[in-house]
Amino acid sequence: MEQKILEVQSLYKEYGKKENKTVALQGLSCSVLSGEFLGIMGSSGSGKTTLLNCIATMISPTGGKILLRGEDISGFHGRRLAEYRGNQIGYLFQTFELLDNLTGRENILLPMAIHGIRGEEEERLEELADYLEISSVLDQFPAQMSGGQKQRVAAARAMIMQPQLILADEPTGALDSKNARGLMDKLEGLSRDQNTTIMMVTHDINAASFCSRILFIQDGIIFHELRRDMAEETREDFYERIIAVMAQLGGGSANVY
Repeated sequence: MEQKILEVQSLYKEYGKKENKTVALQGLSCSVLSGEFLGIMGSSGSGKTTLLNCIATMISPTGGKILLRGEDISGFHGRRLAEYRGNQIGYLFQTFELLDNLTGRENILLPMAIHGIRGEEEERLEELADYLEISSVLDQFPAQMSGGQKQRVAAARAMIMQPQLILADEPTGALDSKNARGLMDKLEGLSRDQNTTIMMVTHDINAASFCSRILFIQDGIIFHELRRDMAEETREDFYERIIAVMAQLGGGSANVY
C-alpha cells in the first residue's frame, strides 16, 4: 500500500481582520503519497501558493493541521523546525534564488554547509550534477549561466539534503519552453526512478502534464482531482484532460467528469 508522507487536515488561512479579512484556505484537506509527483493548479488567488508556504512553514495557518509522517509540524520549534526546513523539505523557487557571489557548486552545497554535514557532499553533488546535466557550470557564477542552468542548479540545491519532500513553486515560470521541458523531464525522472516525492504549484498545463496526480484548487478548497494512468495514459492525453478541467474551473465540480 502506498504510504502517505504528508497529510493536510482542514487547513484554514485568513489574512486581515473584519471587513479587510481575506480567506485564502477554507478547510482544505489533501495528502501526498511517497514517491508521487503531485501538481497543484488553480487560478491566481485560489490558495495554491498559500498552501505550499504553509507546508514550508514560511507562514502559519489559521487553523487545521499539517502532518509529516503523522507528526504535526506546528509543534516544531528551534532545532526541530530547522531540521524540518533544512533536511526534510527542499524548496524550488520560480526565480532560482541563487546567491550571485557563489558558484554553482557552492550554491548547491550551501544547505550542507549550513547544517554542518561533511564527508558525503561531493559524491551526492556529482550524482545530482550528472543527472541534471549541470557538471559544466559547477564552477561558474549564476551570471554566467542560462535560465535553464540556474533552475537546474537550484533543483540540485533543493535535493542535495535528500529531503522527504520537494516543494516547487512555479518552477518553469521563468523558463522558455525548451528549458521548461528539460526541467520537467528531470523532475519526472526523479519521481519515477528515485522515488522522490514532489509537490508542485503551477499555472503551466505543459508542466502539469508530467505529474502523476493533480489537485485543482478553487477559492481555498479542492475543486477536483485528476490521476494519470502512468502505465496506459500518454502525457498528451493527460494534457487534454487537464485542459478540460481548467475550462470548467468557473462552473463547479458538477461539470467535470
